[in-house]
Amino acid sequence: MARLARRRARPAAPLPGDPVNLRGFPCLIGLYLEALAVRNFSAGTLRSLHYQLGWFARWADERGLSEPAQVTRPMLESYQRWLYYYRKKSGQPLTFHTQFQRLSALRGFFRWLTRQNRILSNPASDLDAPRLPHRLPRAVLSVAEVEQVLALPDLGDPFGLRDRAMLEVLYSTGMRRAELLALKFSDVDAERLTIFIREGKGKKDRVIPVGERALIWLDRYLTAARPQIVTAPDEGVIFLTFLGQPFNPTAFSKIVRDYVDRAQLDKTGSCHLFRHTMATLMLDGGADIRFIQEMLGHTHLSSTELYTHVSIRKLQAIHAATHPGARMTPPELAAPPEPGKPDPASAEEDHAERRAALLTALGDEADEEAAD
Repeated sequence: MARLARRRARPAAPLPGDPVNLRGFPCLIGLYLEALAVRNFSAGTLRSLHYQLGWFARWADERGLSEPAQVTRPMLESYQRWLYYYRKKSGQPLTFHTQFQRLSALRGFFRWLTRQNRILSNPASDLDAPRLPHRLPRAVLSVAEVEQVLALPDLGDPFGLRDRAMLEVLYSTGMRRAELLALKFSDVDAERLTIFIREGKGKKDRVIPVGERALIWLDRYLTAARPQIVTAPDEGVIFLTFLGQPFNPTAFSKIVRDYVDRAQLDKTGSCHLFRHTMATLMLDGGADIRFIQEMLGHTHLSSTELYTHVSIRKLQAIHAATHPGARMTPPELAAPPEPGKPDPASAEEDHAERRAALLTALGDEADEEAAD
């Protein structure tokens, strides 16, 4: 049970090298992260960059390199090859997405050093990053499978009621894990059937629709369960652990993963599985991909046109028409809103391409979340 409590953020591992050397890696990485903090980069981004740059600092230290000014282009190419051949304790290689993150952090760091005149030239300016594979998520749930998972929480227990409400909101909205855990009372507008996402990815706010069914379960949790869980001081965060505190993201993912495993669907996944499922079911139900982009908070998808703003009223209508969980009694199968409309083969191919693009973007996003 203690694993569900919110854990304090562990201090970042110290970087190798002399911390008082003003030209060394520890000092300059610290200054770089401070410059990003001043520019309002999120704490999560700063932690990630510290971790990614720490890999290179340790690699360099093992080879007698203590200052960025000593690094050359061939050295960076050698580091890139080292990442490619590196094996984890499990014997598995680093994914290309992880390798890309390591190198992307380096490019940003050396670009900043050059602009600040800390080094004479940028050795990472023309460093080629690995091509990222466009893969689809391993699993997407059907409507019936979602219902199996949603039926698992023990509704006679306040934490089971909490879990049902969390799963329902995830399924209805497709919001990110961090966005769900940050929700406060003032973010939910039950009258207008909307939820306000405060500073989502990229610190961007957005308003998204939420289904009636999810709001009913949320109200049951807030009325019957949360008062038994909350402890003072109450900061207004909606979903709380058994200690009455906000969730640690990893612990929350474990709860969701356990429910998916208990359903015995021969599929694996956690929070992003519901995000994938929500987007896929709406797309298959006839929603235009631009509306799904608005729901998910994506600025753009690789195979679609530039993002077009969609009003919340239109988005609500699309959500209600295409999401099978938007109503209290969802249909067995989501049907297109205009079944009589011609559906030539070219339209089917276009739909398949848009669906693949959407799922590829979600798969890449899941990788990023797992690496945080």
